[in-house]
Amino acid sequence: MFAGRHTPLVPFRIFVRKFICNLVLGLMIIALSLLLGITGYRHFAGMCWVDAYENAAMILSGMGPVDTLASDHAKIFAGTYALFSGIVFLVVIAIIIAPIFQRFLHKFLITTSK
Repeated sequence: MFAGRHTPLVPFRIFVRKFICNLVLGLMIIALSLLLGITGYRHFAGMCWVDAYENAAMILSGMGPVDTLASDHAKIFAGTYALFSGIVFLVVIAIIIAPIFQRFLHKFLITTSK
């Protein structure tokens, strides 16, 4: 799983394949999170599909809500979804950056151990 100091770097095409797999995984997590937000806004705030999409996308991207929420249930959902979205953002960035960071560190270890 992890490469040692004396293990050569994997070929670039394998690195690209790992990166694409991680990118697809990150995009799938974002899509599922967006779907969760849309259904939550539909259920708790009673928004139409377009408004629910807009609010979920804005919260997930870190911009903040668009519409004012009237019920306490909708406000609790929006706050919880915002916290969830912040964590999802950090996790997805870590998943996407992981192969690049791993390759950089492995290359650094190979060059410093010579």
